[in-house]
Amino acid sequence: MFGQKQSDLVSGEAPAAGLLSARSLLAICALWPIVMGVRSVAMLLAFAATGFSLEVMTVPFMVTATLSMLIDLWIYLPSRSDRARHTVGNRFPNLLSGVVCASSTSFAFALVSLVADASEASILVGMMALLGAMLPTLAVIVPHRTMMFVVSMATSLGVLLASGDLRFAVGTLVFLPAMLLVAMIRSKDDREEEAALDQQKLNNERARYLLSDYEKSGRGWFWETDRHGRIVYISAEAVTAIEADPGTIIGQPLSSVICSPGAEGGGSERTFNFHFSARTAFSDLAVRVAQSEEERAWSLSGAPFYNELGQFVGFRGHGTDLTEVRRSHEAVTQLARYDNLTGLANRLYIKELFEKALIGHRGEPSPCSLFLLDLDRFKQVNDTLGHPIGDALLKQVSERLKRTIGESGEVGRLGGDEFQVVLPGIISEDRLADIARSVIVNLSHPYMVEGNQIVIGASVGIAIADGLQHPGAETLIRNADLALYSAKENGRGIWRFYSEDMHKVAHERRALEGELRAALQAGGMSVAYQPVINVASETISGFEALARWNHPVRGPISPGVFVPIAEESGLIMQLGEWVLRTACADAAAWPRQVRIAVNVSPIQFADPAFPSIVLNALAQSGLEPERLELEITESVFLDDKLDATRIFERLKGIGVRLALDDFGTGYSALGYLRTAPFDKIKIDQSFVRGAAQAGSTNSAIIRSIVSLAEALNMETTAEGAETVDELELIRSLGCSHVQGYIYGKPVGLAEANERLAGLDSHVEPIGHKHSRESRYKVLRTIGIYHDGYCYPAKIKNISPGGALIEGLWDVPPGTQFEVALGANIKVRAEVRWSIDDRTGLQFEMPISLERFRQSSPPQISTGSIEKLRA
Repeated sequence: MFGQKQSDLVSGEAPAAGLLSARSLLAICALWPIVMGVRSVAMLLAFAATGFSLEVMTVPFMVTATLSMLIDLWIYLPSRSDRARHTVGNRFPNLLSGVVCASSTSFAFALVSLVADASEASILVGMMALLGAMLPTLAVIVPHRTMMFVVSMATSLGVLLASGDLRFAVGTLVFLPAMLLVAMIRSKDDREEEAALDQQKLNNERARYLLSDYEKSGRGWFWETDRHGRIVYISAEAVTAIEADPGTIIGQPLSSVICSPGAEGGGSERTFNFHFSARTAFSDLAVRVAQSEEERAWSLSGAPFYNELGQFVGFRGHGTDLTEVRRSHEAVTQLARYDNLTGLANRLYIKELFEKALIGHRGEPSPCSLFLLDLDRFKQVNDTLGHPIGDALLKQVSERLKRTIGESGEVGRLGGDEFQVVLPGIISEDRLADIARSVIVNLSHPYMVEGNQIVIGASVGIAIADGLQHPGAETLIRNADLALYSAKENGRGIWRFYSEDMHKVAHERRALEGELRAALQAGGMSVAYQPVINVASETISGFEALARWNHPVRGPISPGVFVPIAEESGLIMQLGEWVLRTACADAAAWPRQVRIAVNVSPIQFADPAFPSIVLNALAQSGLEPERLELEITESVFLDDKLDATRIFERLKGIGVRLALDDFGTGYSALGYLRTAPFDKIKIDQSFVRGAAQAGSTNSAIIRSIVSLAEALNMETTAEGAETVDELELIRSLGCSHVQGYIYGKPVGLAEANERLAGLDSHVEPIGHKHSRESRYKVLRTIGIYHDGYCYPAKIKNISPGGALIEGLWDVPPGTQFEVALGANIKVRAEVRWSIDDRTGLQFEMPISLERFRQSSPPQISTGSIEKLRA
């Protein structure tokens, strides 16, 4: 049923051979009035030759003349009708040939019978008229050589029957040689036409096979309608694709198949009906299939076609199933716009949404805010529990973040553990602070991932576009990034609004990077040495080498400032190698029992050439390898691409000692101790400080670490000991070594040599007896209220129980103040000591440092400071 029209699609009409015969026969019918006119003239000449005698008009003449006229009219008039055109088939050529022969026989009989009984002159005129009439007849039927011979024979038969004289009949065959010559000429043309027809047939067959293969491949299919838009042919593949009943598709309007009225595809249906009504071609018209159980999309192309009379017959065209293409396009769009892991908008799409939010629908600056989020402690989770756990955690974080933001904005993931939130129309700092607080609180709740309870946090940087001007997306993203950096620098787990000071800090950081680079090249760095004390003998067992930078203008710059800059800029390799070589050279002159410890950055450790650098430094300085102790943090194990075991083997092959630094701050230190050949464990100072305070659990942690080290035959060094009670606790817990301000700050090479000169003498601890609460460094303007006056002051550091302030001169101890530390944060305090403009305060009630960090500076109005001085 569905394949029978394919030949028509290839040729456009009936088969080529039948088409040629039909056209030539129809041409004969169209030209037959010429034959009729010539025959009428010939009949009139013959009648004139008889002198217009009515006696010659016998019954045979009348019958044959009438028959000839009727046959001629049938050849022209009925065959020119639409019905005759549509009856072109295999029988019509034979029928027309027989009719033409009958017409020639009747005409010849009538003409000859008209002059048969007349004079010889009349007979001669009649024969000449007959032969003259044959010329246009043969000219009209010349495309059909067989018909030419048949007409000649039929004419001779009519002459023979009318005259009874064989000579006259033979005379009518005088055109046979000419016809033979014409036939020979035509035979060459026929052979060429036949070859062309064969080639066309071959091409049609080839096209048919190609179209069949094209349909079967599923890439496309064909369709045809009648003049009323009803389907008369559609490829079986298309019917199969929509899972329709083949018997119900044929005869249905195509518009009812491709679109459901009133549904989403109504627009496509109207477009199709418009083209059909206007009888105009269309191309790649996207339509939706109405009769398919699943949603399918097609692309249709078609054009009207007409019959030989120029009458509209219907539409033909081809179609393509776009369902899979659209699904692939949607998948590509999903990948191009959304993060594959979390489903959130990716970096490019969230930036596009942000730019649109800034412009607004009118193209004018629109108020908008931007959050940049960074997860705290996520890297440790990812590295210790594995990337699959980290990915599952990110999915949960994304869900919480979307629920928290809700309809207020759009959430995107920039990559890793970084997220971005676009908040159109929200610029109120109070509301933004509430949203940021909710984000941090919700993301900080514990997670359960494959049986693991995980606790992380979040830091938020906020940038605001007030809508009055258009600073640009890139600028606002940079501002939010600076605010995020400030939040992370100030303790993490907080939010910060962008301020111009942050830009100044970033500029200052870039300037420091350039100056650090110059200092390394010009020899502007130095090495300080902090003693490591043997607890049992209370003597110096070694020193730790620490990089120092005394800026010619800025003064001493803390390693906490320039070391991160060196790591970010790549200068850490140069700095670390310089410290290593300098320390080895200085330590070579010390007593043999004194070791030198050098910190190794993870970036240095990852360098395949690092063992060679160590070996070269030892060779140049002459330092024994066993006197060099390389301090390595757990982070060197976090790089999956790094073969840490191989590097450890090479270092131990050199003979140096290895120490695991900052032990206890990671999650899988026990695994590192089992696989890496460490000689010492350094207990992080976060466990040492405050360990002697009542209620602290740090002492239990230190005791566990010491027991573990003893079991593994490793030494231990407790870092950061500052007070006598901490030292006594460390000694009681069994630590083999101690390092901290209790035995001295880092000193230069000359002072280190002086201390080593009295190596055998006892080393006395120097420091406070009791540990103090941890203090938070800060620089903020606060308000001091006393006797109805408010005095401005600068707070330098703060702890839950007190603070150090500057700006009040020689305040008597015991003075009571009310201190405005931040917006809505006031506390009563007492002066404990005062030296010049520096004053130590003790709070009446402990405060929350977290709340203090989150608060903004207080709004104060200043009074006279002279009254307080008096």
